[in-house]
Amino acid sequence: MLPSMVANNTEHCSPEIFRCTLSGIPQTQELLKKCRLPLGLTLHPYRDLKQLNVLQTPTIVRCRYCRTYINPYVYFPDGRHWKCNLCYRVNDLPTDFNWDPINKCFSEPTRRPEIKHATVEFIAPSEYMLRPPQPALYMFVLDVSAQAVETGYLHAFSKKLRECLDSLPGDDRLLIGFVAVDSAVHFYEFAFLDGPPRELVVDDVDDMFLPVNSGLYVPLKEYRTAVEQFVLSLPSLFEDSRCSSNCLGSALTIVRTMIADIGGRITVMQASLPNMGPGKLESREDPNQRASAEVKNMGPATDFYKSFALECTGNQIAVDLFMLSSQYNDLATLSGMSKYSSGSVYHFPNYHINRNQPEVLRYNQLLHRYLTRKIGFEAVLRIRCSRGVSLHSFYGNFFIRSTDLLALANVNPEAAIGVQVQLDDGLEGCTNVSFQAALLYTSSRGDRRIRVHTLCLPVISEYGQLFTAFDVNCTVSLLAKMAAERVMCGNDLADSREALINAAIDALGSYNRSIGQSGNIVLAPPGQLGILPLYILGLLKHSAFVAGGRSVKLDSRVAAMLMLKNAPLEAILLEIYPALYAVHNINASDDSPPRLSLTYEKINRDGLYLMDAGTFVYLYVGAAVSINILNDVFGVDHFSRISEDDCLEARDNILSKRLHEFIRSLERYRGVYAPVVVIREDSPLRETFTRRLIEDRTESSHSYIEFLNHIKNELRRS
Repeated sequence: MLPSMVANNTEHCSPEIFRCTLSGIPQTQELLKKCRLPLGLTLHPYRDLKQLNVLQTPTIVRCRYCRTYINPYVYFPDGRHWKCNLCYRVNDLPTDFNWDPINKCFSEPTRRPEIKHATVEFIAPSEYMLRPPQPALYMFVLDVSAQAVETGYLHAFSKKLRECLDSLPGDDRLLIGFVAVDSAVHFYEFAFLDGPPRELVVDDVDDMFLPVNSGLYVPLKEYRTAVEQFVLSLPSLFEDSRCSSNCLGSALTIVRTMIADIGGRITVMQASLPNMGPGKLESREDPNQRASAEVKNMGPATDFYKSFALECTGNQIAVDLFMLSSQYNDLATLSGMSKYSSGSVYHFPNYHINRNQPEVLRYNQLLHRYLTRKIGFEAVLRIRCSRGVSLHSFYGNFFIRSTDLLALANVNPEAAIGVQVQLDDGLEGCTNVSFQAALLYTSSRGDRRIRVHTLCLPVISEYGQLFTAFDVNCTVSLLAKMAAERVMCGNDLADSREALINAAIDALGSYNRSIGQSGNIVLAPPGQLGILPLYILGLLKHSAFVAGGRSVKLDSRVAAMLMLKNAPLEAILLEIYPALYAVHNINASDDSPPRLSLTYEKINRDGLYLMDAGTFVYLYVGAAVSINILNDVFGVDHFSRISEDDCLEARDNILSKRLHEFIRSLERYRGVYAPVVVIREDSPLRETFTRRLIEDRTESSHSYIEFLNHIKNELRRS
């Protein structure tokens, strides 16, 4: 509970946006060190919100000392002053703050939206602008080498972009441009409103230059017909490509130069290893080492793409990378262009338009979401905290400009960050601690906005209460980001795995000491702490961190780490501990089916099981499923006739309708599309399903019971 003297002690920031690994802050450094629990925050600053309080006021009220925005957790000593909840200094309250904009009258300051809501968004006045708001500018850099063309991705990209042209976020100033890449850079100059662009090819990859000074990106509103015709022609332009080379580094460098004065977003579609010009790469993967306990080459081979990204950040440009290939493309290096420019990486392994329908579906749906979702430009994120507390490490895709300021050239609704918190001084005499995240950005419509989230937590002085305050979901999300960052910075995978295991051992060991247990060790304490070993085991078995015995392609491992590093909490939890449901009787009740433990003991041969693993949804079909279920769900009369290659279609019966309704409800919670993959019990794909049953033993990893015994043995030694 928050103290009664704060302005609004009943308001709490949504845990989907802002939460802490502990629902209360330890009063002293000694208490924090003794409990051995991680202390940190997860923040989803630009999350899609159904109800967002958008305010346009003549004065944005802020503390004149620490610049905190007024919020529900300030103090009102009287009607003319307010006391900051971060620096505890008293400020004058503007007279117009007592004006209630909803009821159009003067009233108590507690009636204001800033005091009633922990998340608000201000439309910022001109003093929050260094320059006029930039227009939305979207540049597409397309791999057209023979390997890329063979995947067929240009057909899918062309079709989807044409569908979404009128839905791209932006106003009448929206700009768009295209560059194609093989052994040369292909520019497209739009000179006519309704005619095809002129192709200009520059093959001097080591000394790239702009062939013309205008027309390489144009206003979409004016050139709508020409752009649409060009997008539709893309697959045919390169269908006969025989070029096996790619000079991506040259293309990126010149595209940055092209749009540096404006800023915007560069979208890279890549399906081959860049092997020419600046930033050229060579294969570093040894297929024989994929199942090795020691994983090499998780860090970049060159700093070219990181340096490029940092230059982009200075020009307010973010770079998003779509990787579509069955071959090794050194994602560990190429991802630098996105990690340091606040971009995102999307990986589609073994993508082929005719041979991998789940990945094709996932690409189509994700690209649609990517093209049409809201976007913020030229953003900065500052996280402030109460005196006595500080932030010391950040995890996510951004550039750290100062100790509490992150530069985000673009911000999107799917990106989240993690941050570690430390106590600098004791909090004796304090009843609560506050954290405030303020995201200043330019909307796609061209207005400057500030989205403010404030989190207020009580101070805990009792050792035992800290374990009750433990938030396992937030903790595991933060630990996943920390472990991924550690490996990608060059540390051994084994070190990160050991650190994850030690997090569980330290927390459970501290709990047992708190209750005086030394002989009979408690591995399932009340509250959320008892789930921590299960989630840690899920991380250890995830493709990002699994070691020894299971073959994982290097690019797939890197992609998994990049996802954990940048994803919000809900996505991470589904990845490490998928949701399993029995759905063969889903039509017997209006209620959603209960979630099952991830063990094969829960799987019957006559059952139908749905597993939501975040990126994919698996529908596992037992070999003895009844003919009625087969007919209702798949439209076949025998198990052997179930096709794993066809999409799961909705059919006109109660079971099929309820199943598809349930799948849609999972997607609403997840927030992103995940294709449904049908897996028969006798299928080679069966291992894809069974390896996500993390509570079971495999040849190279513990079962959940064995893992708990390992922790118990370690605790007895300590």
